[in-house]
Amino acid sequence: MITMNGVFKVVIVDDDRTAIENLCRELASYSEMSVKGTASNGMKGRKMIMEQRPDLLFLDVELPDIQGIRLLSEMRDEVSWDMKVVFYTAYDKYLLQALRESAFDYLLKPFAPEDLEVIIDRYRKAINSHQSIPTFAASVNALLPQRDTFMISTVTGFKLLRIEEIGFFEYSKDKRQWQVMLFDQSKLSLKKNTKAEDIARYSESFVQISQSIIINISYLAVINGKQCQLYPPFNAREDLHISRGFLKELQERFCLI
Repeated sequence: MITMNGVFKVVIVDDDRTAIENLCRELASYSEMSVKGTASNGMKGRKMIMEQRPDLLFLDVELPDIQGIRLLSEMRDEVSWDMKVVFYTAYDKYLLQALRESAFDYLLKPFAPEDLEVIIDRYRKAINSHQSIPTFAASVNALLPQRDTFMISTVTGFKLLRIEEIGFFEYSKDKRQWQVMLFDQSKLSLKKNTKAEDIARYSESFVQISQSIIINISYLAVINGKQCQLYPPFNAREDLHISRGFLKELQERFCLI
């Protein structure tokens, strides 16, 4: 909601300091936009959002500690005011149309002043319009992937996948990054800062069996000693060994002890 003095409160959550400075500088040319704070990660951003209750949030898609969409999902029931979100991102292959259809918007890095002007004009029209505007919670629900689908961060952008498309994740020591083996036997390389715990948070179906392997439990056919055998088309891999540090957790999960 617009404040009494006709100024909209803005918060920026992004880990790129240069991008924040560029956006702040351009927003300064709009008298009705007041940047109330910036944050460099999801934890700080969440705190600032709840403290400042911004009208307009510029949010990076990929933060150091959480994906922007996941942050919004976790805050879905906490944001009770009319907050509009602009995803501020360098990923031009992201689901841009889905963002617009979900009452969100996006600003690609690096942006030209006229790109921001389009965003601000669209926001003004939305606020001044008498048409029904989706609530924040409704917008988040519309944006989130359908059940059993999720988005992963790859080296080329974001990819929407279904759980059943994934057999396992494997850490490549040569490339120093996680890769995902897909049903069609192709591989996707994840962003280099992706950690095992990030993958595990995608779905309860993903279970780590060693420092370098995370399997989709839906394809687990047999546990033979300390070796996992998967169903086709992933049955050719015979080196999916369970390391000692992960064996107990796997046994407890499936009541094998």
